[in-house]
Amino acid sequence: MKEVSFIRQNIEKWKTLEKIVGNIADYNPSDIADAYVEISADLSFSRSQYPKSRITLYLNNLASALHNQLHKNKKEKFGRIITFWTKEIPEVMYISRRELLYSFLVFAVSAVIGIISAMGDDSFVRLILGNGYVDMTLENIKNGTPMAVYDSGAEIPMFLMIIINNIRVAFIIYVFGLLTGFGSGYLLFSNGIMVGAFQTFFFQYNTGFESILSIWMHGTFEISAIVVAGCAGFVLGNGWLFPGTYSRAYAFRKAAKRSLKIIVGLIPVFITAGFIESFLTRHTEIPNIIRLMAIILMFACVIYYYIVLPKKLFYGKSKTQN
Repeated sequence: MKEVSFIRQNIEKWKTLEKIVGNIADYNPSDIADAYVEISADLSFSRSQYPKSRITLYLNNLASALHNQLHKNKKEKFGRIITFWTKEIPEVMYISRRELLYSFLVFAVSAVIGIISAMGDDSFVRLILGNGYVDMTLENIKNGTPMAVYDSGAEIPMFLMIIINNIRVAFIIYVFGLLTGFGSGYLLFSNGIMVGAFQTFFFQYNTGFESILSIWMHGTFEISAIVVAGCAGFVLGNGWLFPGTYSRAYAFRKAAKRSLKIIVGLIPVFITAGFIESFLTRHTEIPNIIRLMAIILMFACVIYYYIVLPKKLFYGKSKTQN
C-alpha cells in the first residue's frame, strides 16, 4: 500500500485517538486499551513499510502517549464501581443503540403475534403456557384470586429462585448471539409470543386490568432486561458478522467486551425485578392508582437509563471534546 493511501485510510481514526489523549479523563481504561491496540497495529505496519517516514514517528509518539496513559490508569479506583453504571453502561448503550432498537422491535412484533394468535385460537395459550399452568390460573380466576400464583411461596426462596432464573434466561439469550445473532433473535421472538399470549389470556377472562397491575409491577424491569440482553446478543453476533475494517477476530473480541458489559450491567435490574415479584407483586390489596403510578415510574426509569441518559452523556462528551 502506498503511504498516501495508508494515511488517507486511517487519518480520521488517528484524529479520534488524539482526542482520547487530549481528554483522557473522559474515557475509561478499557477505551484507552482499545485505542492503544489499534494504534499499535498501525505503528507496526508503518514501521515495516515506511520505517523512515514522518508518519511512523507520528504514530510512535501517539502510541507512546496512549501507553503512558494506559499504565497510569492501571490501578483503578474504587469509584470505578460507581462510574461503571453511571458512565460506562450508558456509553456502551449509546454505541449499541441500533442493536437495542432491533431487539425491541423483534420482541414487540412477536408479542403482537402472540396476542393475535391467542385471540384467534383458544388452544394456543395452552400450547405456549402448558395445560397445568392454564388450569391452575383458571381455578384461581374462578376463586376470585387471578394473581394467586405470585402468593404461592415464601418470599426469600422465591426471590433467590427468580433472580437465578432471570439471569439464566438473559445469559442464554446473550450467548445465543454467538449464532450470528439469529439465536438471540429466536429466543426474543419466543419470549415475546409467550408474553403476548399470556397477557391476552387474562383479558379473555375479564381480568386483564388486574393482570397488568400485578404482572407489570415486576415485568417492567424483567421484560426490559430480556430486551437489553437481546441487544447484547446482537452486539456479539454483529461483531462476528460485520468486522468492518478490523480483522474478524479483533472485531469479535471488541464486541464481546462491549456486550459483556451490557449483561453485567443488568445485575441490579434482575435483583430489583426479583425483589418486586417476590415481596410486592403478591400484595394485590395495594390501591390500583399506586400500582399504576409505580409501573409508569419504572417504565420512565428504564427509558431514561437506557435511552435518554446515553444520548445525554454522548452529546455532553461531544461538546467537551469540541
